[in-house]
Amino acid sequence: MDEYQEMERFGMENDFEDGQWINGEFYYRKRKEKRTQTKDDVLYGVFASDSDSEDDGSRKRRKGFVKKADLTKPVNFVSTGTVMPTQEIDKNSKVENDNNVFDDSENDSRPGLGSGSGLGFGGNNSLSKTDGDDGYNDHSFLPTAFGRKIKEGAQRREKERERLRMEKKSLGGRKEVGVGNGDVGDFEKHTKGIGMKLLEKMGYKGGGLGKNEQGIVAPVEAKMRPKNMGMGFNDFKEAKLPELQQLEEKKSVSQQPVGRMKERLWSKTAKGRKKEEYITAEELLAKKQEEGVEVIQKVIDMRGPQVRVLTNLENLDAEEKARENDVPMPELQHNLKLIVDLAELDIQKADRDLRNERETALSLQKEKEKLEIEASCQKQQLANIERIVTVLDRIEEENSSGKLTLESLEKSFRDLLRNYADDYKLFNLSCIACSFALPLFIRKFQGWDPLENPTYGMEMISAWKDVLQREDNYDIWEDVSTPYSQLISEVVLPAVRISGINTWEPRNPEPMLGFLESWEKLLPSSILHTILDTVVLPKLSRAVDSWNPRKETVPIHVWVHPWLPMLGQKLEGLYQTIRMKLSNVLDAWHPSDSSAYAILSPWRTVFDSVSWEQLMRQYIVPKLQIALQEFHINPADQKLDQFYWVMSWASTIPIHLMVDLMEKFFFVKWLQVLYHWLCSKPDFDEIKNWYMGWKGLLPPELLANESIRNQLNCGLEMMVQAADNVPVVEPGLRENVTYLKVREQRQFEAQQRAAAHAQQPAAAGLGTKAQMDGVPEMSLKEVVEAYAQQHELLFKPKPGRMHNGQQIYGFGNISIIIDSLNQKVYAQKEDGWSLVSLDDLLKMHYNSLARRH
Repeated sequence: MDEYQEMERFGMENDFEDGQWINGEFYYRKRKEKRTQTKDDVLYGVFASDSDSEDDGSRKRRKGFVKKADLTKPVNFVSTGTVMPTQEIDKNSKVENDNNVFDDSENDSRPGLGSGSGLGFGGNNSLSKTDGDDGYNDHSFLPTAFGRKIKEGAQRREKERERLRMEKKSLGGRKEVGVGNGDVGDFEKHTKGIGMKLLEKMGYKGGGLGKNEQGIVAPVEAKMRPKNMGMGFNDFKEAKLPELQQLEEKKSVSQQPVGRMKERLWSKTAKGRKKEEYITAEELLAKKQEEGVEVIQKVIDMRGPQVRVLTNLENLDAEEKARENDVPMPELQHNLKLIVDLAELDIQKADRDLRNERETALSLQKEKEKLEIEASCQKQQLANIERIVTVLDRIEEENSSGKLTLESLEKSFRDLLRNYADDYKLFNLSCIACSFALPLFIRKFQGWDPLENPTYGMEMISAWKDVLQREDNYDIWEDVSTPYSQLISEVVLPAVRISGINTWEPRNPEPMLGFLESWEKLLPSSILHTILDTVVLPKLSRAVDSWNPRKETVPIHVWVHPWLPMLGQKLEGLYQTIRMKLSNVLDAWHPSDSSAYAILSPWRTVFDSVSWEQLMRQYIVPKLQIALQEFHINPADQKLDQFYWVMSWASTIPIHLMVDLMEKFFFVKWLQVLYHWLCSKPDFDEIKNWYMGWKGLLPPELLANESIRNQLNCGLEMMVQAADNVPVVEPGLRENVTYLKVREQRQFEAQQRAAAHAQQPAAAGLGTKAQMDGVPEMSLKEVVEAYAQQHELLFKPKPGRMHNGQQIYGFGNISIIIDSLNQKVYAQKEDGWSLVSLDDLLKMHYNSLARRH
């Protein structure tokens, strides 16, 4: 036959008669009968014999049991079991190879897949011709993409089968052929001699391959790895052919039970069937409860082609872990896990809904019970209201008929309060009681004078207080809004206001105080404050304004101080007026008059400390200072009247003022008298008695002061020196010497500066007088001190006394402040601090002495 006839087209046109495509469907009249490949065709290929004798015989032998393939049926895919990355099973190739080997050993002419009539394509001969034919392309060979896949799969399987046949042949030859041995083909004594026949038909006559027989006789040892395994996968070490054969045998042995077990898994009687374990909904919920509530946080995974939203990081790399751990069918397991998770979520949701429904039922049950209780309470309340209305109707009838009295009314409402306390408070029955009782109380208290008869009606008011005002009903508005407050403001307050304004005298506080003390527990706080603010305080203010200390014999504290507990800070406005009136009287006061002490001493704890100290410093201490200056200490004939005048104020005057007064005007004289007495060889027993006598005259307030104790200790030291025949130092001598030394030093420095200025050349236009004015470069303080020394006045700082951060100095009897920065001198007057000159200071000192005398 020609070349074209020997080539078979790979398509359905060769398999069917009158086949055509209509609207994507293939229609044909009948199927063609194809020539079946013989064993020689499979073995020798294009080198097979052209005789048809064997073909006819083979066709006749196989015609009876060869079944034609029905290409109209869909393609069925047979599962090959679990495919692992390191353990792949190519079942089709293995079956085909076994068939090929079986055919080789038995010389059977049964065609295999792709060797005879196959799935839509012919044998190798026709296939090779089709590949080499330019007139046919892939679209004409198989018109669909599925057809092309079938073609590619057939070609791949054919190449694999060819490779496996070559490997088996090489393995068979290597068993007998050693390295360097030239006996080629000795192994064929154990076979049918197929390999040699093939070589002989291709012109092989023995020896090495090639034109010049330059090929090697022994084949190269190939290092094989398992199918589809990449280089370096899992650190796999390539094995030689014998080891590879053993590995394949182990694979087949390990795969066979898996396949058998897999085939029997569907059977109920399968021994290898794993017993399934189930978990109940209660166990699942208990497990989830033990795990606790986890915080759900969304995680967006954008590592793949599609964005995934995850709520649990546990399954973030599930696919990678499945591939690493060789998990079979990861997609199916993933889907099953999703189904299980959804089922668990449904169970949890159902349990959560069930709990919510139970809680709702429980809350509804409680609400039902609450409503039932409320309904019963309202029913009881309705019955109580009917009884209360009946009592109120009876009271209204008695009121309209004029038979109603305070006693019967109080008894009726007290019974209502005792029997229906909640309803009494809820419906504010106290207001109704007040509306009935108010007219009766007004008639009862008409013409009442609270100052003359303060206890009138107290029992009746006390009885109605419980009815009109509950003790547990106090709040910030109770004094204004309660019916009891309304009753007191309408009945008691008008009578108190009339009596207080018209008949009460502030200098006699007892009537008003007696009434307020009697009614203290019955008067609401708002009514009490109203009485104090509108009646008592205005009357006291007018009385203080009209008070004259020179004429009135009753001290003002007698009728003002009783109001301190009730009025308190409200009397601060009266204190300023009282101090002003007292200061006017104290200008002409003499220390021998004890009435000033009786008037002022009660106010020591009432006035604030600053005002009290200012009053004492300005009006009392100067008078006592004059008395001590006039006081003479004479051990032979001692008169103590002036000393007693001063000591009577020791507990009233602030202690620092009293100590300063004693140090300046008493102990100076006392130590001088003691010094002269010790220098005249005295009797020490008399001096001791004299010392103890003066110490006993000092009050405890002064004896507890450290400065007073120092002065007394100074006298004791002088007495000890005289007793030890040691010369007694005159008191104050050391201080005087130090003062003189400082004074002489300052005068010398002033003379030196004046001489230095005098030697300097005089400036143009300035005379000698101008130079002398600039000579003394003394500070303002030194100038004032020198001026005081010139007029024999005492100039010294007052310890602990400051004004606006500046030290206060004593210039004679005048307190002054020296402003060195502005070169000014200020003196303290009655109206405050005033700017003065040095001559003004001298005049002020002499005037103060004149006023004292």
